[in-house]
Amino acid sequence: MGKHGHPTMPRVFIVRHGQTEWSLNGRHTGTTDIPLTQQGVELIKGLAPQVVGDGKLLDPKNLQQVYVSPRQRAQQTFDLLFEGSEKPPMAVEEGVREWTYGDYEGLTSSTIKEQRGKSWDIWTEGCPGGESAQEMSDRCDEMIAKILKRCQDHHAKKGDEDGQGDVLIVSHGHFTRCFLTRWCQLPLTQGRIFVSDTGAISVCGYQHGSFEERSLLGTNLYGQL
Repeated sequence: MGKHGHPTMPRVFIVRHGQTEWSLNGRHTGTTDIPLTQQGVELIKGLAPQVVGDGKLLDPKNLQQVYVSPRQRAQQTFDLLFEGSEKPPMAVEEGVREWTYGDYEGLTSSTIKEQRGKSWDIWTEGCPGGESAQEMSDRCDEMIAKILKRCQDHHAKKGDEDGQGDVLIVSHGHFTRCFLTRWCQLPLTQGRIFVSDTGAISVCGYQHGSFEERSLLGTNLYGQL
């Protein structure tokens, strides 16, 4: 039980996948399904014993659900994180996929600006042929509502054997930044203030034992460019 007599509040963890060739080169990687580089694999393998295990940040007995992007780089990251541990319940979830970049898939920001002949701001303009900023904001809101209901339901019936009821998302850079922004109930344009390096962990939670008071507990932990 917490200090004020209520069960410990669940947390929501977001892990960005390890390094890929395109993340290393700054190319926008949405639907393109590429694997981790060897360095990306080693990064996650090195991260796992630090954060996964009994009493650690990602304690399998406290994880009621893991949502993993359909892309193999995210699924590889999940498998490597829990390679030496009990695997919590996992679902492949389209709602946590990366921003769909459409016409800008595979391009760097500098190439996009050259082609346009002017600057580009994904946070307001979105991606032609892909998702708009509003669509991305709405998708994050839908995932937040889904996770919030799951956490509330778990919290309401929680017994000593049920764990903390944490949720883990294994996803991508732009999705993470968008999710953090909407978790804080900020307009999506504020997403540019957040950072999500490869292999980074961010932690969302609640204050004062209230699901109405969403807060950030940590961002870009353990990240590496």
